[in-house]
Amino acid sequence: MTFAERLAASVAARGPTCVGLDPHLPLLPLAVDPQRRAETAAVVRDWSLGVVEAVAPHVAAIKPQVAFFEALGAPGVAALEVAVAAARRAGLVVILDAKRGDIGSTAEAYAQATLDDDGPLGADAVTLSPWLGPESLGPFLARMPQKGAFLLVRTSNPGAGAWQGGPEGVAGEVARWIAAQRQPGLGAVVGATVPAEAAAWRTLLPEAWFLVPGFGAQGGTLADLRALRSGPLLVNSSRGVLFPASGGPRERDWVAGVGRRAAAFAAELAALDSRSPAAS
Repeated sequence: MTFAERLAASVAARGPTCVGLDPHLPLLPLAVDPQRRAETAAVVRDWSLGVVEAVAPHVAAIKPQVAFFEALGAPGVAALEVAVAAARRAGLVVILDAKRGDIGSTAEAYAQATLDDDGPLGADAVTLSPWLGPESLGPFLARMPQKGAFLLVRTSNPGAGAWQGGPEGVAGEVARWIAAQRQPGLGAVVGATVPAEAAAWRTLLPEAWFLVPGFGAQGGTLADLRALRSGPLLVNSSRGVLFPASGGPRERDWVAGVGRRAAAFAAELAALDSRSPAAS
């Protein structure tokens, strides 16, 4: 199966749901000492495996945030490898949130590291920054259709608009380039926190997969997603699923807590009535 086919099948089975794997150390339910990297990485590994177990019945994909693992050095990267392998065994589509972007041999090395099945991670897809232009994306396109990529188009952070420029700016140029490629596995990151632009992005990319951050903890709502739902959609929640509400007690059975929140997230998105398109 191609990446787009695997993703479509997973969304058809479990809804347009993706959970970020973001081990914020202060929020973990297990005690850590950041000065002791190896021990902390072991805790992060065990926590990640618990999250994979808890969310696998409820969501289509998981999105490990590479930065949290890299911050722990080599032991953290090793923990990421274990987590990605476990997620794939559980049947989850794995989208590596790495935001890579470079040219030439460096881009090829990034593609090998993130996507190749005989490489260290072997994810299904990766997020990419297109700032350096089309030549920075060639090694990733070469791995399609078996692998996928999501280009940063319109991100959910408050300061993004001035630089990305909306549908008429740089972001719009990136969206038009994606459309011209006609690659089902080439998608776009479009934040849930820019609902006023949502219809324009879907018009530019009517058939592209959208990976949508910003839902839940960052303020995105179901109403904000409705203009995107006419095309294939994957909505991400991280803190809203991984951790209890701010100020709540630390969970003893935290795996069960993650599972409950993942189930609630899936139920909430079921109301969106997002289509689950057959990939071509």
